[in-house]
Amino acid sequence: MDWSRVWEHFTIVAIASVFTILLGLLLGFTAHLNRKAGKVILAVVDVLQTIPALALLGIIMVFFGGSRTTVIVGLVLYSLLPVVRNTCTGLESVSPAVKEAALGMGMSKTYRLFRVEFPIAFPTIFTGIRIAVVTSISVAVFGTFVGGGGLGQVIYRGIYVQDMSRILFGTVSLMVMAVVLDFIMSLVEKRLYRHQM
Repeated sequence: MDWSRVWEHFTIVAIASVFTILLGLLLGFTAHLNRKAGKVILAVVDVLQTIPALALLGIIMVFFGGSRTTVIVGLVLYSLLPVVRNTCTGLESVSPAVKEAALGMGMSKTYRLFRVEFPIAFPTIFTGIRIAVVTSISVAVFGTFVGGGGLGQVIYRGIYVQDMSRILFGTVSLMVMAVVLDFIMSLVEKRLYRHQM
């Protein structure tokens, strides 16, 4: 069994998730603070997720060639929507009364955003992060077609040589990775919502 491919797949998803979270939060904050920019940002990330994953990787491959970088960039772009949308939605759902109270205490807009609004919105934002991470696990399979490696290579090779043990190892590894990560993140998510009540 090729356990190195499991680790490679996990590493690709982890790196892509970090960049997705950072960029998604930045775009979500921008969309919340600037309505006009927000419409453009949400429209763009909407379009990015409607493009088939393999086609998106093919377009990125033109710029970065067949490599792990292509897969990571593709995963980041493909997974942005839930993080950006949930960041924007979470910040907009903060009660106006809370915002007024913070303003009355003399807080600046930036201070209020990061110290008051963001903590309240974080459970909703975390839900978007959870969706993005779990989605990345499955989409990363297509990375094998652009030289990215991972479990997609195990599955593709198994199909090519008709080796059911390879196919089973690849698919079960993917399922376990997705289910375990989703379970852990759902527990964190529930705790965040309980803590907010």
